[in-house]
Amino acid sequence: MKKLFILLTIILAHGAFVGAQVAYDKYFTDSQLRIDYYLFGNSDTVSYAVDRFVREPEWGGPRVHLIDDTGYGMYYFEVTLPDSDIVLYSHGYGLLFGEWQTTEEALHINKGFHESVIMPFPKEPVEVTFYAKDDHLELHEMMRVTVDPDDPYIMPAPKLPHAIYNVYGGYPSDKAVDIVLLPDGYTEQEMGKFVNDCHFFVESLFSYAPYDSYRDRFNIRAILVPSQDSDISKPGEGVYKNTALHCQYWTFGSERYCMTFDNRAMKELAGQTPYDQIYILANSPKYGGGGIFNSYCVSSTGNSYSSDVIIHEFGHGFAGLGDEYAYDGTCNYLLDVEPWEPNITTLTDFNAKWEDMLDEKTPVPTPAETKYEKTVGVYEGAGYQLKGVYRPKIDCLMNTFEGDKFCEVCQRAIERMIKLYTE
Repeated sequence: MKKLFILLTIILAHGAFVGAQVAYDKYFTDSQLRIDYYLFGNSDTVSYAVDRFVREPEWGGPRVHLIDDTGYGMYYFEVTLPDSDIVLYSHGYGLLFGEWQTTEEALHINKGFHESVIMPFPKEPVEVTFYAKDDHLELHEMMRVTVDPDDPYIMPAPKLPHAIYNVYGGYPSDKAVDIVLLPDGYTEQEMGKFVNDCHFFVESLFSYAPYDSYRDRFNIRAILVPSQDSDISKPGEGVYKNTALHCQYWTFGSERYCMTFDNRAMKELAGQTPYDQIYILANSPKYGGGGIFNSYCVSSTGNSYSSDVIIHEFGHGFAGLGDEYAYDGTCNYLLDVEPWEPNITTLTDFNAKWEDMLDEKTPVPTPAETKYEKTVGVYEGAGYQLKGVYRPKIDCLMNTFEGDKFCEVCQRAIERMIKLYTE
């Protein structure tokens, strides 16, 4: 990834990822604040601008682990008391804008992206500070805003005329991972198919370890919003559809990369119910999908690989897992910096990754030979790079679909994230 040159940058002086847990009820209400904002820039520059503040009915996130100390994600925000270093809430995440900055297009043009973050609605004025990481994973302040809960310009979330369907669960939101499923490319006549695909999502999720061991820690709800057209847009084929969320293949020129740029529509639909994770099911037989950490995921539902794609993309969106496959000539990671993703390493700080899971007899790096095919090791080729970046197993769902399961390292990372939300 190209180095992020930022405007009005202030390097974070205090430990953003370290802070004492605070009492939720002392500082927050039961509702949710959504901050919509814009990022404008190109491959080398970015600036932030607030769009609006929206009060949504219910906070679906944790009420115990309010401070994000994982270090995951290239973006981060924290909520503090004014003129204070006391952190009340923080969260790491990824952005589609950050991926766009690495494209050829970003070298030649400025673009704007609409994004959002959510947090518990505060009882008193707070400061919300937005940060971005550079290639060395150093945090830089990008924008700071004050939120006064009594501000009359904080908009109430619109009540949309779409039914909410409880697909699975019914557990307290603060003790569960809340997933909201959104449909794209399902017409009014295809809402029954969407409901069936929601149950297919549940079946897929709990068919894989470690999710199968945590069935009682998930709530899954769906918003029944129809699209005018069936299927979704395929710009590379000259096919454009009028759909609820405007998902499309050929995102950033990659045929199978299926995402949406309509953040506002997506977040307004998601905000009709408590959620931690957003997953869009695209009504298309074409293979494709995408996932961005703590932002959203997309998967098509009409092909033979849909179950694997659903789980692979949720690995990105929920657990922050990196891709373990590699392409010739690609260079996305600095080899003297340890990636933030829990399942890839440059061996710069391997002790912080899965070193504790290695047998003392396993060589590092580990040759990708048959005798090691079931061994947790350090195999070269990951994060799209053939050299210098390593993965934990010869194969895993974050690499190919041949093994049809997560490796032990990815399973541990997923399990840790489930517990972070639910304990």
